[in-house]
Amino acid sequence: MTITMYGIKNCDTIKKARTWLEGRGVGYDFHDYKASGIDRATLKKWAGVVGWEVLLNRAGTTFRKLPDADRADIDEAKAIALMEAQPSMIKRPVLDAGGELLVGFKPDAYEKTLG
Repeated sequence: MTITMYGIKNCDTIKKARTWLEGRGVGYDFHDYKASGIDRATLKKWAGVVGWEVLLNRAGTTFRKLPDADRADIDEAKAIALMEAQPSMIKRPVLDAGGELLVGFKPDAYEKTLG
């Protein structure tokens, strides 16, 4: 199974997830949004699987600093455009484990999926 972790290298949650994977000898590729960006097609695909509400990190500083107009009336198209323009708004990490998506780091969910 090919595993790809998507996120930002310096994120504390990413560091915890990477430590968890490496501690269990689970190999993975890392895609850094800051360095490589993320495309609209991938975001749309993820939103179709887990929902845009799960992907959009409303608690993060980047989202909270948006003007009120940008934070109002968010739907899937607007959320995807925001996340594409500012990948820091994507909840981290997104782990693609052979087609199954895990959003955020929850050790029990990682254990269940990756055993």
